[in-house]
Amino acid sequence: MTVADVSRFYGRRRALSHVSLTCSAGEVIGLLGPNGAGKSTLLGLLATLSEPSAGEVRYGDRTAREAGAEVRAQIGFLAHELQLYPELSARENLQFTAGLYGLDRPEARVAEALVSAGLSDRADDVVEGFSRGMRQRLALERALLHAPRLVLFDEPFTGLDEASCGALVARLAQLRDTRCIIVLATHDLDVVDGLLDRAVILRGGRMRELGKTGSLRERYRAAIAAGGAGRRVADHDGSGAGPPAASEAHS
Repeated sequence: MTVADVSRFYGRRRALSHVSLTCSAGEVIGLLGPNGAGKSTLLGLLATLSEPSAGEVRYGDRTAREAGAEVRAQIGFLAHELQLYPELSARENLQFTAGLYGLDRPEARVAEALVSAGLSDRADDVVEGFSRGMRQRLALERALLHAPRLVLFDEPFTGLDEASCGALVARLAQLRDTRCIIVLATHDLDVVDGLLDRAVILRGGRMRELGKTGSLRERYRAAIAAGGAGRRVADHDGSGAGPPAASEAHS
């Protein structure tokens, strides 16, 4: 997957500006940055939920518009809002998703997902009574039910206790072993340090890749102290412009 010189505008607001990124199979890439930096906007573009105002996102040799449903069937997205149906059971949530994708062996896939989520004994309980960690595990397996090759996460560790964070990190490592591309936006730097193959920082809609030396938190702090992505990219594109315009309300 390749993000080539992508910008995204909402009226006069600049959410992303000249962002480029290449992702390879089996990579875990972290999107870091303060709130309002453009992380959620970029994830939405990668998920084909919106289109760039300029530039393009390519999946292999095709854009989402060219490939259509074929590309979307290879993408899994776990949003910050889990978007489960609280009045349905865990099993029913998964069965509904299996039906949307027209999956073969739906009952077997649902059973496997419940095992992976550690919810086999709660399969027929309504989701409304689940803890945050249980809902998170269910939503993750729902996003993976159709065996996507690109998996996107928006703040997947929010509200999780230490044990749940560790279980999620282990699940992401399993996905990497299956050659999935994983892109995750997170503020939980200590949790993902050691998991990420690469980390990029977004600030004011502009991107730079962090180096490899030092802990992830140290590298992040150094990038923020140096002006983050904005200064480096502004120099690179030769615009000479001042600070970037306000980005979207939610990162």
